[in-house]
Amino acid sequence: MNDSPAQSDQPISGRSSRRQFGRHLAGTAIATFAAPAFLRARNLNEKLNVACIGVGGRGGSNLQGVSSENIVAVCDVFGPTVDRVAASYPKARKFQDFRKVYDKSGEFDAVVVSTTEHTHAFATLPALQLGKHVYCEKPLTHSVWEARVIRKAAAKAKVATQMGTQIHAGENYRRVVELVQAGAVGPISEVHVWVGRAWGRQSEEAAKKYGDIVSVRERPAGSSPIPKGLDWELWLGPAPVRPYHEVYLPGPKWYRWWDFGNGTMSDLGSHWIDLPFWALNLRAPLTVEAGGSPAHAEIAPASMHVDYEYGARGEMPPVRVSWYQGEDKPEAWKSGAIPKWESGVLFVGSKGMLLSDYGRNVLLPEDKFRDYKRPEPSIPKSLGHYEEWLHACKTGAPTTCNFEYAGWLTEANHLGNVAYRVGKKLQWDPANLVATNAPEAVPLIHREYRPGWSLGTELS
Repeated sequence: MNDSPAQSDQPISGRSSRRQFGRHLAGTAIATFAAPAFLRARNLNEKLNVACIGVGGRGGSNLQGVSSENIVAVCDVFGPTVDRVAASYPKARKFQDFRKVYDKSGEFDAVVVSTTEHTHAFATLPALQLGKHVYCEKPLTHSVWEARVIRKAAAKAKVATQMGTQIHAGENYRRVVELVQAGAVGPISEVHVWVGRAWGRQSEEAAKKYGDIVSVRERPAGSSPIPKGLDWELWLGPAPVRPYHEVYLPGPKWYRWWDFGNGTMSDLGSHWIDLPFWALNLRAPLTVEAGGSPAHAEIAPASMHVDYEYGARGEMPPVRVSWYQGEDKPEAWKSGAIPKWESGVLFVGSKGMLLSDYGRNVLLPEDKFRDYKRPEPSIPKSLGHYEEWLHACKTGAPTTCNFEYAGWLTEANHLGNVAYRVGKKLQWDPANLVATNAPEAVPLIHREYRPGWSLGTELS
């Protein structure tokens, strides 16, 4: 393998075995962290050395977001993408196998993880165990159990972490959180969150209607030629082996397959459920119940809905949070009682309602709130989504989408899919990470990895 600076154009070879990687994670005691990089930074003008794992598609955008720093490593399972990106960063080492990146861990301070969802935890955990700052694209992990592992590892690492919930840095979300917490519409008893995207298992006609990028209802029987330069076996990672087919790649087609992603629930839920999660100080739900068309064994649904019940939090009363995607919508939306925004968050309080999307919000009924004086802004303006994380890496300042917060959000979103797939209302025990009334949910909460892949850790 040639991974030296000014590197060879040949695909990376000679990777360490997956079994060795599992042993590496198990043997890298979480207590033996290197000193956080911000302790070594001399001033805010000093650039961080950043390794970027996954640099195509969304990863390319994340790379651009941190390009003000020293990009010292670029990695992607698709060799041509590595070569293309490395042309703009000629001093960066090139990798195709993210496990090899950590062989050079002394050369970087921080890691940006933008792989597919099912390998997020595998690329993120070693960075935390080595005391590196980590930015990870959303959703944080592929499963509930992985989210707990990463959240606990981040707490021990005491480094700067950020999940890719870009809208969290926007001004509108801040103003909505202030309105809710100031009691503008009174104590909140219900929240309805809906998104217009309808990607997943549905008819070909529905896929065309909703602009889905692929309509597929079953796993294809055959295979397609593997694109030259793609390490398909490595892309599969901990997922069960299957032949390559164009219904998975290129593009984000993979996200609708349970083996690789969790559909719209965990993807857009990271952005939209973020708002009530933040405003209402939510963490673990008491119960989770979902509905929609019968669950498919392999493909996430285009349309579904989920109801979460949360207990009281301090002075905040119990609240029901309902999620809708695709054709499923809240009754107030369907009846015309509220504006029919394509996607939105509706807070229902004792004094009225607050409707928001990414960039606007309105108090309802508008006549009642015409003379309402909004609270003065109290949540500081974000430096910017990426800038916030980079600043935290250098100074130790907090980030707002850190893995402590994002871990709980990710767990909750994944539980919506678990409830949908088992087809029953889950009674959730967050301390023991089990649905007490649904033993059949165990493999969906913590799935078995294929031989040779392990996170090498257990919850403590």
